[in-house]
Amino acid sequence: MKISIITVVFNNVHTIKTAIESVLCQQYPNIEYIIIDGGSTDGTLEVIQGYHAEIHQVLSEKDKGIYDAMNKGISHCTGEVIGILNSDDVYENSAVIQTVMDAFLDDQELGMVYGDLVYVKNDDLSQVVRKWSSENYYDHFFEDGNVPPHPSLFIKSEVYQKVGVFNLNMRLAADYEFMLRLFKLYRFKSRYINILLVRMRLGGATNVSLKNIINGNLEILSAWKQNHLKVPLSLMPKRILKRLTQFIK
Repeated sequence: MKISIITVVFNNVHTIKTAIESVLCQQYPNIEYIIIDGGSTDGTLEVIQGYHAEIHQVLSEKDKGIYDAMNKGISHCTGEVIGILNSDDVYENSAVIQTVMDAFLDDQELGMVYGDLVYVKNDDLSQVVRKWSSENYYDHFFEDGNVPPHPSLFIKSEVYQKVGVFNLNMRLAADYEFMLRLFKLYRFKSRYINILLVRMRLGGATNVSLKNIINGNLEILSAWKQNHLKVPLSLMPKRILKRLTQFIK
């Protein structure tokens, strides 16, 4: 079974190398690696070029943002399973993809597999700032303030064909809206793997400013309404509590 890994990047010369190498060092033998670049001008493309023999496809052109780049990547994948690793992120070790694919191979009915994630300092991947430990999906998973860590989520390509891709009308929470659609509306079978899969550097667009945090939360509320789901009154307090506990763990 082939897995396609997508890395999206724009002007990220300082971290793209570690992202690429964390994919290329994976033990699983059947990986298609695709990089979608937004037209970088800072040397990112030169770093990518250094690995051209091991990367199956590189597309570099202007896009409408990270979710547009992800959608482009998904459209170019030929693997039965698709994972997305952003240019700031790395896999925890060389066995991550093998572990994920073992789960899919163990149960052919699985539509998605996900695990845990930690946020680390920008300049030190070993310095954990926040631990995002998930759990098995259940009926009120999202209502209780949960959401799978998107970088740790691996999805069968046939699921994308049925569910669709990221909603480009959302600038900050398109991943949340997509997962809400994926889990609550379509209810594909999932498996949670209780291990650390991804290290993610701090500094994503959603958390870069108070304004973005507020707008991101407004988009989350909009995601429920757009999918004709009733917004739980306790959703935001529970989401805040979940986030606080991630710093304490």
